[in-house]
Amino acid sequence: MNKKIIMKNWVLGLTGGIGCGKTAVSDMFEALNITVVDADIIARQVVEPDSIGLNAITHHFGLAILQADGTLNRAVLREKIFDNNKEKAWLNALLHPLIREKILFDLNAATSPYVVLVAPLLFENNLDKYCNHTLLIDVPNNVQIARTIDRDNISAEFVNRIIAAQMPRAQKQLKADDILDNNRDLTLVKKDLASLHKNYLQLALKNTI
Repeated sequence: MNKKIIMKNWVLGLTGGIGCGKTAVSDMFEALNITVVDADIIARQVVEPDSIGLNAITHHFGLAILQADGTLNRAVLREKIFDNNKEKAWLNALLHPLIREKILFDLNAATSPYVVLVAPLLFENNLDKYCNHTLLIDVPNNVQIARTIDRDNISAEFVNRIIAAQMPRAQKQLKADDILDNNRDLTLVKKDLASLHKNYLQLALKNTI
C-alpha cells in the first residue's frame, strides 16, 4: 500500500482510462476556479525542444525521433517503446523524475481551496501517494474504444493494446475513493461533480484546520 506524502495543499487525484473524458471533467473543475495540474501536459513540457528530456531522447533514439520542426514525434516514440520493455524502462527512468518534480512544484504552488492532479496512470505510477482523495472518471470499455478511435483516428486494435497496458477498469474502481459515471449527458455529469466539489471543499477545509 502506498505511503501518503504530506503535501502543502489538499490534492484530488483524477484518473480514468483512455477515452473516458478526463479533460471534459477537469475543465469543469477549472470552471469552479480549482487549479488543475495535468500530468500529460507536464509530460509534454519536459520534452519540449532544447529540454533535458528531449535532448536525452534524441541522443538515445537518433534524429528520426524528431519531427521537421524539431519537436518530438510522439507517434514514432510510442511505436518504439510500446512492445519493447527495455526501451520503455529506459524512457520511464528518464522522464518520470522530471515529471514528478514539476508535478510536485505545481501542486504545492496552487492557491485554490484544493488542487486537482489529472493523471491517466495515477494508480499505475503511484502518483496517488501525493493525493488526499481520488476520483475515477468511468465509462465502459466499448465506449473508451469508440471515443478514442473517433478522437485519434487510430485502429480499434491499437486502442485495445493501450487499454490492456493500463490497470483494469474493475481494479481502478476498487482503488478510487469516488467514481463519476461519464457515459451520459454532460449536464448530469456536471450536476454530480458540483456535489462532489462541495464535499471536496469541506474535506480540504478540515485538512487546514
